Amino acid sequence: MSFTLRDATADDAPALQRIYEDAVLHGTATYEIDPPDEAEMRARFEALKSKGYPYIVACDAAGQVVAYAYAGPFRARPAYRWSVEDSIYLAPEAKGQGIGTALGRRLLELCESLGFRQMIAVIGGADHQPSIKLHERLGFHHIGVFQGSGFKFGRWIDTVLMQIDLNGGTATLPDETQYPGTMR
Repeated sequence: MSFTLRDATADDAPALQRIYEDAVLHGTATYEIDPPDEAEMRARFEALKSKGYPYIVACDAAGQVVAYAYAGPFRARPAYRWSVEDSIYLAPEAKGQGIGTALGRRLLELCESLGFRQMIAVIGGADHQPSIKLHERLGFHHIGVFQGSGFKFGRWIDTVLMQIDLNGGTATLPDETQYPGTMR
């Protein structure tokens, strides 16, 4: 499948909702049980974009959104401001075609350009090999597993943590006059 990447817009909310609904109902990439509606997806999108976080989509040859990725705060406390958490979701027909890797690479570039120092992947399911392999291809390393931290589909699910340095990571101190994104 040929595809292009672009910045997401609020008009993408129906496609974002459709892709995420499939992930909620059929996978462990998210621990949500009930899929949010389009209005909630639009509100989540706007909340991230209004704070300067990157949100991108992949479109097929017909221009239809088939995948998306974004970075958001890893945690809310100010000391975490240099770290982001990534999220990548693909429609079933988009899986296995390099789209997730392309989205991940672009997301890393965007987060570096914004001054972030760490990206953390919080992966639902130690058996979720496509996501783990995707993050390994992007250069993430394993940092831990929260065993049995989620319960979905009638079973306990581990949460895999992976991390990658951005902008030199912890090798140097950040410029405290810069604040990644606009989150204050």
